[in-house]
Amino acid sequence: MKLTISRLAALFAVTAAAGLLGGATRARAELVKQVMVPGEDRFEPFVVSIHEGDTIEWINQDTDNHTVVSDDAFTTSDNAGTNHKLLGTDNNNGEPSTFSLTFNHRGRFVYFCRFHAHLDGANQPVAPGPNGGIQDNTGNFGTPMSGVVVVKPR
Repeated sequence: MKLTISRLAALFAVTAAAGLLGGATRARAELVKQVMVPGEDRFEPFVVSIHEGDTIEWINQDTDNHTVVSDDAFTTSDNAGTNHKLLGTDNNNGEPSTFSLTFNHRGRFVYFCRFHAHLDGANQPVAPGPNGGIQDNTGNFGTPMSGVVVVKPR
């Protein structure tokens, strides 16, 4: 087969498109970041930075149920009004549960677990106290379970 300039150009275009598509697939997979709830009452990491169009996936590996609730007084990106329960492994057939949100607008998404934090008068998460928390042997009621997603422009 004789390789003409037009056939060579077509072959190059097909090869380049295949490479770009493969790269786009890899790039899209990197746009999903995870926030874990390990075997204790906290979100890890506490702060996640992403770009517009990226997705956060929360994974609850704890035996307890937790929630992702937006603190709308401080949320400046999209997804205000979020209130989603993440089942613990005890209530999900031994499997971690997941929840995902895609963020299309820059700003902050401030969130907390309504079971392990509540908001004070200034809409700040407060650790559960004597009327709603479990006290350890030193008298500490723990840190409020909350987190922040920072959404940057693309």
